Amino acid sequence: MSAIIFTAFFGLILLFAGVLHGDKQNIVKLAIAGIFVALCLNIYELIGVGEGYTLFGGMLMINKFGLLFNCIVLFSTCFYFMISGKDFIKVGEHLAEYFALMSFILCGICMTSSFGNMLILFLAIEIMSIPQYILAGTDKRNLKSNEASLKYFLMGSFSTGFLLLGITLIYGTTGTFDINAMQLGTTALDPLVLSGIILLVFSFAFKVSAAPFHFWTPDVYDGSPTVFTSFMATVVKVAGFVAFIRMFSISFNVNSVNAQWMMVLSIITAATLIIGNFTAVYQQNVKRMLAYSSIAQAGFMLFAVIALNKLAMEGILLYAAAYCIATIGIFAILLKMKDYTFEGFNGLSKTQPVMAFTNTVFLFSLAGIPLTGGFFAKYFVLSAAVENGEFIWLVIVAVLCAAISAYYYFRIVIAMWFKEGNAETSENISPAFKQLLVFGAVIIILLGVFPGVLLGWM
Repeated sequence: MSAIIFTAFFGLILLFAGVLHGDKQNIVKLAIAGIFVALCLNIYELIGVGEGYTLFGGMLMINKFGLLFNCIVLFSTCFYFMISGKDFIKVGEHLAEYFALMSFILCGICMTSSFGNMLILFLAIEIMSIPQYILAGTDKRNLKSNEASLKYFLMGSFSTGFLLLGITLIYGTTGTFDINAMQLGTTALDPLVLSGIILLVFSFAFKVSAAPFHFWTPDVYDGSPTVFTSFMATVVKVAGFVAFIRMFSISFNVNSVNAQWMMVLSIITAATLIIGNFTAVYQQNVKRMLAYSSIAQAGFMLFAVIALNKLAMEGILLYAAAYCIATIGIFAILLKMKDYTFEGFNGLSKTQPVMAFTNTVFLFSLAGIPLTGGFFAKYFVLSAAVENGEFIWLVIVAVLCAAISAYYYFRIVIAMWFKEGNAETSENISPAFKQLLVFGAVIIILLGVFPGVLLGWM
């Protein structure tokens, strides 16, 4: 609860800071300090939460899972501001407003991890989404940015319609918005409830860019300023999965219900894995490849929604941490490159060995190579599905797709270490930037060797 309140008020503080204070470097420091305070407040609440509690008549439910997810999100955002915050200046003049919008997004994200009522879920999704439409179009001089903003807004509005219609059908049948109070029973499922659940699946699938609702993702990620794509593809994406899991594990995880929506979700998961990985293979632009890669990663995270057991809950938290840190690090390196094609990375190990090494660690994590956080993240979510015992065929598909993903990730690794070239980078690569990259790589390796460091909080 403290993170929800603080991020909302801190967004307002940043808006006033933009009006009253013109020093951009100080605004970046203020943004980092504010998110760090929010993280500390959330950790303090996590330590003393016990079995959890409810607020406002059950509209918010605070527990360890939600607070631990908030810690991951706030830590990742703090890391993101530290490593890429200065690059906001290149986008436009309204630096404080960009940070303010992200603070409001964090407020919505913290609500998605704590909602106990479908109305709060709707508010959280909208608070999280609307600032993203603005951030996507902040580079007004670039037609692709304008197109990305408009496309994101139109498709986002369409998916919100699915969400509202699904909530309406479920409320009309159950008579409540409270996700704990829905009495779905063990007999035959009402067709209206099933229709509402399927509409919710479609809406959440759009938010996490799962196939076949992924078509907006490559164009929006490619057209948006790269520094903001990093945030949208990581912190915002994993928030959608936590909302997904929270809604379905509490309300729809009963025998009369889950067998019906699980089959739909398993087909979506298989399509997401296949389309994301196979399409990423043919990309020549690294930024666009990462967009399709994020679709493929969404396919793995969907296993946590399918399984809905203890291992799945641990897996999605580990996946969120490893995926966010690794992808933020890769985008931070991409921002320093002058050429976004694979050839632009040729010979990077000779000119910038620290950047090449840390980028390799991040890419290994996304590919699921052992001794990185991404390996255990994939292991946990796939093991959760095996433990569930119903979709072994889907696990086999995921393993095959993981092997395919190694191809396009290793294309960058091969370009950096084994191809001749002179990779051009921007001149302002500071020692602090390299230290932050090493810090991120250490976290990825630490999560890959000692995942209990994070999961022990559960």
